[in-house]
Amino acid sequence: MTARNIVFDMGNVLMTFDGHEFARAFTTNEADAQALYEGLFGRVEWSLLDSGTIDHQTMLRVALAHTPERLHACVRECLARWPEQSRVIEPTNALAHRLHKAGWGVYVLSNASDRIEEQLGRAPIFGFLDGLVVSGKERLMKPGCAIFRLLCDRYGLDPATCVFVDDNPDNCEAARVAGMTAFHYTGDVEALEEYLKALG
Repeated sequence: MTARNIVFDMGNVLMTFDGHEFARAFTTNEADAQALYEGLFGRVEWSLLDSGTIDHQTMLRVALAHTPERLHACVRECLARWPEQSRVIEPTNALAHRLHKAGWGVYVLSNASDRIEEQLGRAPIFGFLDGLVVSGKERLMKPGCAIFRLLCDRYGLDPATCVFVDDNPDNCEAARVAGMTAFHYTGDVEALEEYLKALG
């Protein structure tokens, strides 16, 4: 069956996600940036935030407990405002727009917190999405297959008509197990576009 739906991951596919870069934006030197990164983005609890297991207040308490007191104001500001530092990845957003105009369904499936709109909402794709599934809201995460099935069930999609695009190969494999075609995105949007064309 010809693919006519594309499902994008968000982080480092549609919007940048670089915890070290975000930490630098809220500190004044590399040592403090590293300490902030390790106390916030580098902790296992960040994945729990994305899974919906903990909330932002809990993440804040954890981060404050694992950073020097002199950085606590930086921690608070970074957790509140880091989505502003995430940059639009223009080539994939432009490809999504071309596919949308050509009649493709365009979806996002992301491991992210329930604040995803603060980040993705600044991307061009957000204005023409046909559907969005977020781990922090569903309490399901990639590379589990259930979140892919939820996307298809919610929007009435046949997995065989879907191409999933992610920068994590494990997530791509999970999409394949769920019945989708998958493309491991490494930053080469031309390769992705050629891959889609080859599908027919």
